[in-house]
Amino acid sequence: METILIVDDEKNYLLVLEALLTDAGYEVITSDSASKALEITSSHELDLVITDMRMPGLNGMEFLAHLRGRQFELPVIMMTAYATVEKAVEAMKRGAFDYITKPFKNEELILTIRKAIEMHRLKQENRLLNQELQGRFKFGNIVGKSKLMGEVYEIIEKVAQTRASVMITGESGTGKELIARAIHFNSLRRDKRFVSVNCSALPETLLESELFGHERGAFTGAVTQRKGRFELAHGGTLFLDEVSDMSPALQMKLLRVLQEMKFERVGGTATLEVDARLVTASNRDLRQEVEAGRFREDLYYRLKVVHIRVPPLRERRDDIPLLVHHFLDKAAKANGMPLKGVSQEALRYLYQYEWIGNVRELENVIERAVIFSDGDEIRPQDLPEEVLQKGLGRIDRGTTPETDSVSDPAEDGDFVPHFGLNHRQVKAINFIKKNGYITNDYYIQINEISDRHARRDLRELVDMDLIARVGKGRSTRYVLK
Repeated sequence: METILIVDDEKNYLLVLEALLTDAGYEVITSDSASKALEITSSHELDLVITDMRMPGLNGMEFLAHLRGRQFELPVIMMTAYATVEKAVEAMKRGAFDYITKPFKNEELILTIRKAIEMHRLKQENRLLNQELQGRFKFGNIVGKSKLMGEVYEIIEKVAQTRASVMITGESGTGKELIARAIHFNSLRRDKRFVSVNCSALPETLLESELFGHERGAFTGAVTQRKGRFELAHGGTLFLDEVSDMSPALQMKLLRVLQEMKFERVGGTATLEVDARLVTASNRDLRQEVEAGRFREDLYYRLKVVHIRVPPLRERRDDIPLLVHHFLDKAAKANGMPLKGVSQEALRYLYQYEWIGNVRELENVIERAVIFSDGDEIRPQDLPEEVLQKGLGRIDRGTTPETDSVSDPAEDGDFVPHFGLNHRQVKAINFIKKNGYITNDYYIQINEISDRHARRDLRELVDMDLIARVGKGRSTRYVLK
């Protein structure tokens, strides 16, 4: 159900328009001044604004200018008397969708409203499709090529095209919301909204209103009607982060919505239907929460149709070099600084650190190092003290799920490996050190692998900025950078 804001200092027109548009199936919010209306636009999800041209204080044209500075795509219809049609045309040039003259014909107004809302909807869908085409939340934005992350990608591919509820578990900082967004933007719901709610960030009363919305006067401070996140996610995906922090009462209401796909706003009596795909996340073991009586068992099984466990960073250390280079590039761009490399010694510390804060902590450490580094590359002295102190111990190979992909320096001569390389890549680096270069054919011969695997391994070395490609075609050679 679309929400329309009507702004007019003449209360009779507000009453007439509210009754007309409510009967037409719209939700209506009214305001008798443009200044109050600006506050409403900041706190409500709106689909259309209808405003009078002449009002005391902030007039319609000034209101339009303020609104365009905040929400450029929100359609605005101007109301004007016959004598100010020229002003209305000017308003259209400044971004208004259309204008209607007072007195107006009801059918004409409804038709104009439908056109404006349809245009707004198409613009939103187009923007979302462009995001999807740019790969904003495609798998390529989830950095990691380890076996454990490969298993996560496989589950995302299989579940994305379904309606199944997905539960994502993992420690804080592992990227659970990024997984949820990947599910949405690889699904048939990609052109609708992805709506996110952190259940641990709000008290119970506010969380209920946030999820289900509220009617005007439902509680102190509820001066207008407001849509909840379930409504906003209609046709799309609703992501509930830290769902384990939800109170028993809200757990019961959530279960009912999942069973019936219906709910009522806080303080309301009208039953609303919703079609939203639910994805939840928690950094706790929800099975243990059920056994402890803190989480409903029936809700647990409703949410856990498909389970994705996001591994902590210490279980996928082979992804650390890829993540480091990704965050180096990201931090350099974000801070307007030249791209830096990372020394082998610094990478050794990063590899051995436990990363209790997981990928989020690694990103923060890299950004800090980029800011404080004076040279062209990150060195150990650029890293935080805790990384240096807690990363001095010997690498525990047993904590790495793919132990054969991390080389032992003693096995490959004097070359200290770039942690995260597989043994074939380390062998190739040593080959280049001895011979000056390597070709794709040589890589195949020394590692006894297929041409496809050889090209993939060499491409990864180029992407990690360890080697450079020289020449084209059959004369292509790879040299150390």
